Amino acid sequence: MNFLETLQDRILVADGAMGTLLSERGITFEHSYDYACLTHPADVLAIHREYIAAGAELIETNTYGANRFKLSQFGLEDRVEDINRAAVRLAREAADGKAFVAGSVGPAGKPLAPIGRITREDADASLREQISALADEGVDVFLLETFADMNELELAIKAVRDIAPGIPVIAHKTFIEDGETLEEGLPARVAGRMRELGVDVAGSNCTVGPQRMLGIVRQMASVDGLKICAMPTAGLPQLVGGRIHYDLTPAYFGHYGRLLAEAGAVIIGGCCGTTPAHIRAVAEAVQGMKPAAASVTAVRKAPQEALREEIEIDERSSLAKKLGLKYLVTVELDLPRGADISKVLLGAQSLKNAGADCIDISDGARARLRMNPMAVSHLIQERVGIDVMMHFCCRDRNLLAIQADLLGCHALGLRNILAITGDPAQIGDYPTASSVFDVDSIGLVRILNLFNQGQDLGGNTIVEKTHFLIAVAYNPLAPDQELERERLARKVAEGAQCVYTQPIFDERTLEVAVRDVGRYGLPLLVGILPLRSSRHAEFMQNEVPGISIPDDIRRTIAGLADEDARRYGIETAQKFLAKAKEVTQGAYLMPPFGNHATAEAVMQALH
Repeated sequence: MNFLETLQDRILVADGAMGTLLSERGITFEHSYDYACLTHPADVLAIHREYIAAGAELIETNTYGANRFKLSQFGLEDRVEDINRAAVRLAREAADGKAFVAGSVGPAGKPLAPIGRITREDADASLREQISALADEGVDVFLLETFADMNELELAIKAVRDIAPGIPVIAHKTFIEDGETLEEGLPARVAGRMRELGVDVAGSNCTVGPQRMLGIVRQMASVDGLKICAMPTAGLPQLVGGRIHYDLTPAYFGHYGRLLAEAGAVIIGGCCGTTPAHIRAVAEAVQGMKPAAASVTAVRKAPQEALREEIEIDERSSLAKKLGLKYLVTVELDLPRGADISKVLLGAQSLKNAGADCIDISDGARARLRMNPMAVSHLIQERVGIDVMMHFCCRDRNLLAIQADLLGCHALGLRNILAITGDPAQIGDYPTASSVFDVDSIGLVRILNLFNQGQDLGGNTIVEKTHFLIAVAYNPLAPDQELERERLARKVAEGAQCVYTQPIFDERTLEVAVRDVGRYGLPLLVGILPLRSSRHAEFMQNEVPGISIPDDIRRTIAGLADEDARRYGIETAQKFLAKAKEVTQGAYLMPPFGNHATAEAVMQALH
């Protein structure tokens, strides 16, 4: 029968996990499950047949990760076509007219730009490469599965429609294990978008077990004119003896299989941890059932919409409220190596008394071990009563930790964030430490902007909008100035609200910064670093990337004694600040060794 016609007639049972069973046969993830289509075809074929024998009428090709990005982890990026074609042939042989063959297509495995480094163009090319191979080999339907990013899923849907317009499409969005997602109605909104995109079947797989999947199906089925597919996991995984293990029984899975059908799912299968035994239980539970009319589930209003007062409260930071109204001065203070931050607090208090608007706290600059900036920033704001601009580095946090820490910052009253990519761990105190870099500063800006709109990176509500002031860095002396300007444009497009520069020492470079940032109408805080000695000047000039100190300044300071050199450094910074005030909206002072007295001396140029 025709695939779509079959869905009008009965509930279609799909297969379950492939990787789980390959692992049991000794084929580990380190080998690449997809590559098993070429190296262990008998095992892949046997698993397909086991699922069909259990009652599956829809089997997936073993190609979930068979794209150039995931295969590159194993050095197999040149085998995309070979693996996908082999996978279809194995599935076809197993199906033997008794089951439909779905071409499985998964995401790239890493976030797309601007969150990650994979461009939309590269992701699209990868999808089309895999989809073309699957279509040429003759799949009955495409299963686009485990997509967390709707933008990437939309790319995949369009690619299928362009390459194989006559082949039906099942599109899956994966949802987090979180009841609030259901309360806020995200599955229903996603289903509505899938209907607009013209998919034949919408649904979800992975990350959640049968009970949570039931709520997702009920919401998605509430969207008129949309067929639903559900492929939950076998509950929550646990690590047992070095292997992932699932405890959920086939009987429980089969029970929920029937409930999923009653809620409106027309295709029911399994994801991680499910086996032929689980699929057999579903097949027995839904035997003879006809597709049910969708049970419409009302979508609750978000709590903030239902409970928030009509009066909008301005929860921005004091610094954000001052932007554009006065010339701002923010000063960076260094953190000590140990746990004693008394000097930092004393310095912050002195700077506040001197008229500074904000204290900057770096986040592991140069990959050096220092106290967590969130803790220090909170203590300064709480005990001194001055705003802090907390530098937030992408090096040490994955996507989950980045978002969790930002929510923690906001709860602690830290509203000012300078988004930075961060220095590689290899140059710091612990060169063997791992660098994460799930995202760079551009992706971090997007996350902050989404938070300010009330959403996380997955499109889920965070209940209340945040009120972050989003600052970004720009270096008018970057080695690749074209790339630096391009990155600045992307930061602005993602939601940057003000710009910090690296230290500048001459008017010509200042003019470049004012011109480049001025295109976007954002406040510019110019970086000013008072030199303290000839050695300091030579180090900054020769060993710190992106810094250029005019020859006349270096010649002059080279002939001065230490005390005179410090005085000259302050005087030079004062003169530069006086000029910068005419064309910028603020100054970012970086006194050597976090010496607040040096910064206070420079600030006198403003009086």
